[in-house]
Amino acid sequence: MPENPYDNGLDKNAANFVPLSPLSFIARAKDIYPDRSALIYGSRRYSWQQVYERAVRLGSALAERGIGKGDTVSIIAANTPELFEAHFGVPMIGAILNTINTRLDPDTIAYILKHSDAKVLITDTQYSPAVKAALEKLGERNLLVIDIVDEQAELRAGEGEQLGDLNYDDLLAEGDPDHPWSLPEDEWQALTLNYTSGTSGRPKGVVYHHRGSYLMSLGTVVAWGLPNHPTYLYTVPMFHCNGWGHAWTMAAVAGTVVCCRYITAKNIFDAVADHRISHFGGAPVVLGLLINAPEEERRTFDHPVKVITAGAPPPSAVLEKTQALGFEVMQVYGLTETFGHVVHCAWHDEWSDLPFAQQAEIKARQGVRFPIAEEVAVVDTLSGEKVPHNGEAMGEIVIRGNTVMKGYYKQSDATAEAFSGGWFHSGDLAVVHPSGYIEIKDRLKDVIISGGENISSIEIESVLYKHPSVAAAAVVAKPDEKWGETPCAFLELKSDCEATQDEIIAFCRQSLAGFKAPKHVVFGELPKTSTGKIQKFLLRESARSL
Repeated sequence: MPENPYDNGLDKNAANFVPLSPLSFIARAKDIYPDRSALIYGSRRYSWQQVYERAVRLGSALAERGIGKGDTVSIIAANTPELFEAHFGVPMIGAILNTINTRLDPDTIAYILKHSDAKVLITDTQYSPAVKAALEKLGERNLLVIDIVDEQAELRAGEGEQLGDLNYDDLLAEGDPDHPWSLPEDEWQALTLNYTSGTSGRPKGVVYHHRGSYLMSLGTVVAWGLPNHPTYLYTVPMFHCNGWGHAWTMAAVAGTVVCCRYITAKNIFDAVADHRISHFGGAPVVLGLLINAPEEERRTFDHPVKVITAGAPPPSAVLEKTQALGFEVMQVYGLTETFGHVVHCAWHDEWSDLPFAQQAEIKARQGVRFPIAEEVAVVDTLSGEKVPHNGEAMGEIVIRGNTVMKGYYKQSDATAEAFSGGWFHSGDLAVVHPSGYIEIKDRLKDVIISGGENISSIEIESVLYKHPSVAAAAVVAKPDEKWGETPCAFLELKSDCEATQDEIIAFCRQSLAGFKAPKHVVFGELPKTSTGKIQKFLLRESARSL
C-alpha cells in the first residue's frame, strides 16, 4: 500500500498530544479563577487557589511518606472538603483513590482494604466504630491511618475515636504547596478504584482511568447544560462513582461547591435558599425527602434549580411533585462500571407543551446516550440482536465507549464476562420506545437499589440461610416511597421452627450493614419450578402488593 502522506512525519509529540486527565481542570481553575469561591462547608471557605494548594499539600505529604504511582489510598469520609481535595491530591502523585461507602459493615470494609492493597486509610472519626472493628479484622497491617476530625460531625455514643497515626490537618501541614506534579504519562493510567456490590456477595473493584474521567466531566457539562460558575450542592455521596465525577466537573467550570454532610430536606432547602444553589444531584430518595418535607422545613426560592437523579427509576408521580416545588429534574442512568451516568433523558422543546403529568412520564424514562458515550443499545439476551424500538420488546442494556471501566481489580474472569462480545453488559433489562429513548423494566440479576446504593440479594440470602429456622430464602426489591427500593425477604421455615420478622431483621443486622437488612419479611412456602428453582418474578409481584 502507498504511504499515507497524513502519517508521514506527522507524529504525536509533546506539542500536539497531552494525556487527558481531570487534574488539568483544577490547574486551570487555579490559574484563571484563583480567588473565586470553590468550596463552602459551614464556616469554612476556600478559593480555587486554596483548594489547589491543599490538594498539592496532600499529595506532597503522602509522597514524603513513600506513597506513589500505583499505590492505593483509601478514604472513608462524608461529603467534606477533605474528600473533595483527595480527588485531586491523591492522583497528583500517581496514586489511586479508593473511596469507601460510609455505610458498610466492618467485614466488608476490611475486605476492601485488603483486596485493594491499601497503603493509606484516611477516615472520618464519626465512622470509628466500624473502622476500628475493620482494622482489628485485618490484624497485622502496614497501613498508615489518618483521622479527619470534623467539628460539624454530630457524634453518637461510641463515635469520634481517633484511630490514626496523625490527623488530616497535621498531614497537610507536612506538605509543600509548591510540590511538583505532572499529568499521567498515559491517560489509560488508573485514577480511582470504586467497589460495587454488583450481584455477588463480595464487592468488585471497578478501576477508572484518567481519560474516562476527563471525558465524563465534559460530557456532564454538555448533557446537563452547565454554565460557567454554577453553585453546586454536593448531595451525591462522593464515595459513589466518585460522586458522579462532579468534583472534576466543577473544577472544569470553576463552580462553587457547597458540601453537605447530612442529607436532609431542611439542609437542602436551606442551602438552595441561602447559597442560591443552581444545581444538585441525588437518588430518588433525595427527591422523596423534598416532596414529603413538612412545611416548617421548606424554604422558598426565586431562582431556577436544576436536578439530576439516578438510581432506582423514580415514579413519574415523584418527578411531577418535585417539579411542582420549582426543581427542574432530569433523569440519568449509569453504573459504577461506566463512571456513573452515561444515559440521560434529553429534553425536546416541544415536550414542554404537553400536560404536566405526561411530561413526568417522559422524564421517568432513562433516555439516550450522553455526548461522550459512543453507543448504548438494548439487545436480545439470547440472540444479541438489537431489539425493535416499539416500547415492548425487552433486552439487556449494553454500552461501549471511553467512559467504561478498565475492568475489575484482580478479577480477570469477571472482567472478561462483563465485556463479552465487545460490549459492557449492564445486567439491566429495558425497552426502547419509538423515540429511541430507553426505559428500564427489570434487572437480570436481582440487584436492589436502595437510596442509590446497590444491594446484592445473594449476599442477604446467604446470611438468611445461616438462621437455624430458615429452610429456604429469597430476597427481592420492594418498592419504597422514600428509598426507591428496599430488600424484602421471603422465607420458608423448617418444620417445627418459628421466627418473627423482628428476629430475622435483627439477625441480619449482626452481619450486614443496616441498609442491607430486609425491611419486610414474609413467611410461607416459596414458589418453585419443577427443578426446585425459586420463581423470583412471582415474589416481586407479591412484594409490590405488600
